[in-house]
Amino acid sequence: MTTAQLVETSSKESVFGTQASQTMTSTVSHGVFGPSPPPPAVWPPLDFALGSIACCAACVFTNPLEVVKTRLQLQGELCARGSYQRHYRGVLQALWVVGRTDGLRGLQKGLSVGLIYQGLMNGVRLGSYSYCESLGITSFHGGSLLAGAVVGALGAFIASPAYLVKTHLQAQTVAAIAVGHQHNHLGVSDAFVTIYRREGLIGLWRGVNGAVPRVMVGSAAQLATFTSAKNWLSHFQWFSPNSWLTALVSAMISGVAVAITMTPFDVISTRLYNQPVDEFRRGRLYHGFADCMLKVCHSEGMLGLYKGMGPVFLRLAPHTVLSMLFWDLMRQQAVKDNHSQGRS
Repeated sequence: MTTAQLVETSSKESVFGTQASQTMTSTVSHGVFGPSPPPPAVWPPLDFALGSIACCAACVFTNPLEVVKTRLQLQGELCARGSYQRHYRGVLQALWVVGRTDGLRGLQKGLSVGLIYQGLMNGVRLGSYSYCESLGITSFHGGSLLAGAVVGALGAFIASPAYLVKTHLQAQTVAAIAVGHQHNHLGVSDAFVTIYRREGLIGLWRGVNGAVPRVMVGSAAQLATFTSAKNWLSHFQWFSPNSWLTALVSAMISGVAVAITMTPFDVISTRLYNQPVDEFRRGRLYHGFADCMLKVCHSEGMLGLYKGMGPVFLRLAPHTVLSMLFWDLMRQQAVKDNHSQGRS
């Protein structure tokens, strides 16, 4: 072999070695456990709207389970097990009792204000998380958890008045099956006006100290597991690129994680929102998040924090699946439309 041929061969090996090294580095850096590249950005106002629409669509299907969950979490409030009458004994029985007593409309109590809550909270939460993705914040280890918690807290704070009214309306019913304090509002607008006149503007945010940790935990678990599951499924290429099945399976995994981590915070949040207030605008039953947790554990045991676990899972799992699936598919379509407009 001539000297020229040796030089040519070594240069080719160097080029191919460099390419292989770059390929391996890319594979390792964007693998299952490493940071993933940020997805194509969607116009922020559009992303906020898509997040709102996705979660409102899911809310229509899951609101009856939200009604049942609220009743089960308030049943036997601060009472020892076996010392109170149980109107609701499970998800299916509770759905039947509510439907028989309050009618089909009773199963959709609080739907209108629930849609307001979902639109505000999840529009802010999902839109802000998407913006964090485009900035590359979620590409760092732990970035998904941190971003999910922060945007969840922001969304929960902004939408807290709507959740307050929703809880009041879903809890109130006829005396025969009533649980918890009954506020007896005439409707959504009457509830907002009554709370404002009785407690002032700050009263509309009563219970927010329970809502913020609730949504922080749920949001961090939901968004982090959804993103990680999507990256994992995409890495192994079980489905075709951008397949709706990838989003569906990822959302199912996310729904399980949310239900397990969120239930105790959900019970505390419901109790803080629904408690009556005294003449000094202070809660009659609980002074705050920690006080509520201690009192529930002391009176009802640790299992008291998992009251309504069945409907919480049956509601959060499909709600997470539907909302995350709708959101992901609409964002993909928005990106495709942007690309097609750019080429044209």
